[in-house]
Amino acid sequence: MREVRRAGQRFRTVGDGVQTWHSFSYGVHYDPEQIGFGPVMAVNAEHVEPGRGYDVHHHADVEIVTWVLQGVLRHEDSTGQSGDIRPGTAQRLSAGTGVRHSERNASDDEPLVFVQMMLRSDHDGDPDYAQVDVLPVPGTLVPAVSVRASAELFVVRLDAGQAVEVPAFARSLVIVTRGAIGVDGTGLTAGDELRSSNEGPHELAATVPAEVLVWQLGG
Repeated sequence: MREVRRAGQRFRTVGDGVQTWHSFSYGVHYDPEQIGFGPVMAVNAEHVEPGRGYDVHHHADVEIVTWVLQGVLRHEDSTGQSGDIRPGTAQRLSAGTGVRHSERNASDDEPLVFVQMMLRSDHDGDPDYAQVDVLPVPGTLVPAVSVRASAELFVVRLDAGQAVEVPAFARSLVIVTRGAIGVDGTGLTAGDELRSSNEGPHELAATVPAEVLVWQLGG
């Protein structure tokens, strides 16, 4: 089974200096057909104006993975972690028994764009934080930060005309973050997703320079 979800099909939330496009039911948006995919519960594309963002709020029993596309994200949490996250760094916060954190645009004049993904967590202890600098090699599936869930995240960068194969897995979630690709002949552009279950390997082929996030997912 495979399903293509286009960027324009996402739910949209507008807040104070923040606009979010949701791939799955989230907050005030509920669609019984879009409540998750495997352990993935949320894929949110966040656009944050200079100096704005999310003040301190609470999470528990969830893996939160963040990938910055543009600008600088300032993160602080109740584990004592704080810092600025830039493009090329994958961040993971395992909320565990409960964590409070804030996320804000670190700049007073530049916009911030990031993708935040949430997964059902296998971690039931104290909250835990990790970040990894990811240096993608064009045409290669490069592992990103690890998660406490039945899932593995890869970052793929492709030059125009380049292709890479995504191995067969129980579930695969392909999220295009930049450019345009073809997946076994199906065209996808930035913000589009491909969700597949129990299918053979996929070939990702770039028509222009592209960046893709690939989740290989268990149950």
